Amino acid sequence: MSSKSKNSVGEPGYYRAPIPDWPEGERPREKLMHLGPDRLSDAELLAILLRTGNRQQTALDLAKALLAQHKNILELSELPYQQLATLKGLGPVKAVTLNAAFELGRRLAAFPCQEKLKITGPEVVQQKFGPVLFHLKKEVFKILLLNSANILIRDVTISEGILDSALVHPREVFKPAILESAASIILIHNHPSGETNPSPEDHRITQRLVEAGRIVGIPVLDHIILGGERYFSFHEEGLIEDD
Repeated sequence: MSSKSKNSVGEPGYYRAPIPDWPEGERPREKLMHLGPDRLSDAELLAILLRTGNRQQTALDLAKALLAQHKNILELSELPYQQLATLKGLGPVKAVTLNAAFELGRRLAAFPCQEKLKITGPEVVQQKFGPVLFHLKKEVFKILLLNSANILIRDVTISEGILDSALVHPREVFKPAILESAASIILIHNHPSGETNPSPEDHRITQRLVEAGRIVGIPVLDHIILGGERYFSFHEEGLIEDD
C-alpha cells in the first residue's frame, strides 16, 4: 500500500519508528489522554485497541490498512470474530479485542438514553472540561451548545493556539449553534499558565460575541476561563448580564 493511500485515511504516514519513539503529540494514547477520544480519528482509536503492530507496520499503520480494506469503520465492526482473525496483521488476540470493543459500542448505542448534563453554573463546566484542558500547552477555545433547558447538546472546538479575535469570528461561533438549533451558548477556553484572569483580548472577544448573539437570537450565557481547578466566569463577575 502506498503512503498516499494511507494518508487518505487521515493520518500522518511519515513515521516508521515505533510509536513510543514518536513525538508525544502524535501518539494516539497520549492524544486521547490530553485531548479526549473525540479528537482522535478512527485509525488512532483502532491503533489503541490493537496496541502493537508487527515488524513492517506500527499499530497505526495496521489500523489504517484495516480501514483501507473496508469502506468504513461500520463495515469493519460488522465482521464476525472468525473473519477478523483471518485479516492480515491481526490474529486471535487482536481480533477478540476488536470484536469485544465493537460489541460494546453496539450495546451502548442501544442502551436507553440517560439524563444529559445540565449546565447549572460555571462549576459544572469546570468539573467537566477542566480536566480535559488542564494539561494542554496551548489555548483551546470551545463553545457549549445548550437547549432551552440548559442541557448540553455538545461542545465544539472553534480555535486552537493563541486566542485571537481574528480566529474567533462570530460566523464560526454561531454557525454550529444555528445548525444544532441551540437556544444559547457558553464560551470556554483554557489558560495554560493556570492564571484565570481575563486578558484584554478575552474581554474584546467576549463583548463581540455577546453582541453577535443578541443579533442572531442565541444569547451567550457566560464565558468561562479554565485554569486547572480554578475558573473565571464573566457572568459571575457581572461582565455578562442576563438578557
